[in-house]
Amino acid sequence: MNRFKTSKFKNTTPTIAKKDGWINNVRAGSFSCQGNHIKVSSKLVAFNTEQAGGGMLGLSSVKPGSDGKWTVTQISCHADVVTDLDFSPFDDRLLATCSADETMKLWRVCDPEQEQPSEAELTLSPGQGRLELVLFHPTSSGLLALGANKCPLIWDTSRQDAPLAVLEQHGDQLQSLSWKQDGSLLASSCKDKMLRVFDPRAQLTPVQSAKSFQNNKDSRVLWAKDDHLLTTGFDMMRSREVRLWDHRKLNSSVGSVSLGTSSGTLMPLFDADTGLLMVTGMGDTGIDCFEVTAHEPFLSQVSHCMTDTSTRGVAMVPKLALDVMSCEVVRVLQLTDSCIVPISYQVPRKQSGQEFHADLYPDTVGTTPAMSAEEWWKGGNKQVERVSLHPDKQPKPKAASQAPAKRDLPSGGSKEESTRGCSTSSSPLSTASSSAAPSRSPSTTSGLSSGFLPSPSPSQSIKTLHNLMGPSSKFRHIQGAVMHKDTHITNLRGLNLTTPGECDGFCANARRVAVPLAIAGGQIAVFELSQPGKLPDTALPTIQNSVNVADFCWDPFDTHRLAVAGDDAKIRLWQVPEGGLTETLTEPELIVQGHTEKIYSIKFHPLASDLLVSSSYDLTVRLWDLEKGEQVKVLTGHQDQVFGMAWSPDGKLLATVCKDGKVRIYDPRKSAEPVQEGPGPEGHRGARVVWVCDGKYLLVSGFDSRSERELYLFSAESLSSGTIAVAPADVSPSTLIPFYDPDTSVVILTGKGDTRVYIFEIMPEAPYFLECSSFNSPEPHKGLAFLPKTECSVREVEVARALMLSKTSIEPVAFTVPRVKKEFFQDDVYPDTAVWWEPALTASAWLSGSNGQHRRISLKPKDMTPVSEAPKEAPVRKYLPSAVYLEEKTDEQKKEELLSAMVAKLGNLDDPLPQDSFEGVDDDEWDD
Repeated sequence: MNRFKTSKFKNTTPTIAKKDGWINNVRAGSFSCQGNHIKVSSKLVAFNTEQAGGGMLGLSSVKPGSDGKWTVTQISCHADVVTDLDFSPFDDRLLATCSADETMKLWRVCDPEQEQPSEAELTLSPGQGRLELVLFHPTSSGLLALGANKCPLIWDTSRQDAPLAVLEQHGDQLQSLSWKQDGSLLASSCKDKMLRVFDPRAQLTPVQSAKSFQNNKDSRVLWAKDDHLLTTGFDMMRSREVRLWDHRKLNSSVGSVSLGTSSGTLMPLFDADTGLLMVTGMGDTGIDCFEVTAHEPFLSQVSHCMTDTSTRGVAMVPKLALDVMSCEVVRVLQLTDSCIVPISYQVPRKQSGQEFHADLYPDTVGTTPAMSAEEWWKGGNKQVERVSLHPDKQPKPKAASQAPAKRDLPSGGSKEESTRGCSTSSSPLSTASSSAAPSRSPSTTSGLSSGFLPSPSPSQSIKTLHNLMGPSSKFRHIQGAVMHKDTHITNLRGLNLTTPGECDGFCANARRVAVPLAIAGGQIAVFELSQPGKLPDTALPTIQNSVNVADFCWDPFDTHRLAVAGDDAKIRLWQVPEGGLTETLTEPELIVQGHTEKIYSIKFHPLASDLLVSSSYDLTVRLWDLEKGEQVKVLTGHQDQVFGMAWSPDGKLLATVCKDGKVRIYDPRKSAEPVQEGPGPEGHRGARVVWVCDGKYLLVSGFDSRSERELYLFSAESLSSGTIAVAPADVSPSTLIPFYDPDTSVVILTGKGDTRVYIFEIMPEAPYFLECSSFNSPEPHKGLAFLPKTECSVREVEVARALMLSKTSIEPVAFTVPRVKKEFFQDDVYPDTAVWWEPALTASAWLSGSNGQHRRISLKPKDMTPVSEAPKEAPVRKYLPSAVYLEEKTDEQKKEELLSAMVAKLGNLDDPLPQDSFEGVDDDEWDD
């Protein structure tokens, strides 16, 4: 009786988005490859883009930005045309691409507003010739099916040396691959007209095969529900057709539909939850929707949608990204020559937009893999856990007191979801501690009656409020703002935007800024901050380092001296003349050499002059006495790449964070081995370290095992005890570079290619991280370089000033604290500051065991009074005396007051209305 049941989806209606909902600035073209040319995750859209030489992909987001528009960017992926691409079903940011250059690459892509990765996370070269197809496994993480010219390959990305299986070579070119939903079988279609079904774990030859296509023109295959396969292709008369097969008996199809004669390859999309099949052809202007059932009529047409432009590719948006409250059951993105058009399929229902219609939305597959590739290869058949699409059952923020590893992010998505998202303005860094509740952001502290905390009564004391709300930062509302254009240095050209991850990208002091250029010979441009404005179009004098720059930094005690580490394992010291560069420098002041391999990073000592530390690929950290031009110490103990180094505030200790997952503290004058060692970030993508809270703690910015950026706080006295607090962040390929201001205990962080600058106040006790307002730049920046405290305008309550480098300009950014009484010196945010630009002792004195400290100065101008000494103003009474309210009034007085109030409200009825005073015109003034 199934054939007589009424389908819930028979009235599914397609709706083409209005033009302001299209993704524009797309340049798609004609491609001679097998893929659909566009793929979608829950957050991102990737598509083939027309580019000379090929190898480029376009990238956009599924949802528009805060301004209602989409940003489209490009990724340079391969040396030849990208033939196919696929997003991981378990990570919205993990994109696989294959190419005619015979390689497959895995990319961790970011939001289009951010700088995309320049290198792939993984590159495979099977050596089977041109790669045509790539497809993620539906249940196992790290497992891929690759289609070479005539041969399907099964590959575990954790084993890069060889594929798990090389399936039987086909008789001609592979045209499509499809995994069964449970991940047990793989189907392929081929130009030799054969349809094959493989069980890769059982045998390399097909378990079922049949000559199922009547024409060798392009064909596609998809798994439908249960044991059925869907194919699209051409019949003997070159008419396009869709067929449904039972894979257990491929001798004949169980149902078919003809779609007329056309040369465009059919591209099918199937939704297993609803049984809806979308079919469109390359170059077509229409999309057909069918419902697929396991009984007659098998394939029944639901709708035919006519589009405005012809199709270059098509993709289906994942179920978790649909608008279920409007009864949207399928959404298709149509790739055209110049735009991407969303087409929404909705089931007409009463109260659409008000109720969740559960009968339309069975539980769908989630985003957590059921098993690893190794478990699947050994015979595992676990299925991905299914999740509800009901809005009330979606992951929500959990209580703040939970451990960081289990807590949800404040943006509303779970941590699992956050690992698939990049840094945006809607998902700020959130503070967390396993031992205390986190700080509240401004938006949450103002709404105590929301149910998260009880609403305090007016009679409660300030101390009681603090106990309820947790500590609050005086820098909570800190504001970052780009300064006036008159202070900008513009028309920068030829910048090197691909400096190593251990390098900050550029560096500055109070007088000048150094920027690496993308010119052979490792050239560095030096700009004088006293000479802002537009740079000339002509070539500028530079520092010619002769080899690529690995890292560089200014001498803190000499604004003219720049130290540059090169790829040749040498450190060169350059002296910039007074007034800046007037000619190209080719001869350094000093060259020191001792490392046997390329240098990672260099750092000057914070107290001792002429003392420099460097880390290298030879896994050593070396100290240099620049006054003598020689190496004085060699520190060992690292097992892998050194990501970052930092001197303690007193200059006695050196902290390092390493790719081997360890944080170490050295006392270089006492031992070449670390005096302390503890577990660091699990991720291996990069990290930075800085001392905070007067040297009591180490703050490390790094990545967790799921490539999520996080901040870790360690006790400098007990590294082995591990982290004492964690602040989870977003996912981005760039490491967060921290700047710590010891005067305010504020740390400011951003990454190369980010648009957001995060700000925290660090406390020496729980909750440790107090989140402050963040600063957003209008476009991705290459980093921030901070200037001495004396450059800040204390009259504007400016607590930090940085230079922000973009692709074409250097712009000062002022970070200010809003205050009412700016005429007073805000001594609570301006303690005496250390004169760190003057040395406290010499390198030889420090090496011999002496210690020192910087002298301190006040930032208070002579004509300003500290706010702590400001005269106290008498409070202004805002309310009338209680006697006014207690005064007895007679009934006549009350009536008179009421009547006066009514007259004032309604107006005096005795007054004539304005229109009553209007006069007519004379008769002779009327027109004839």
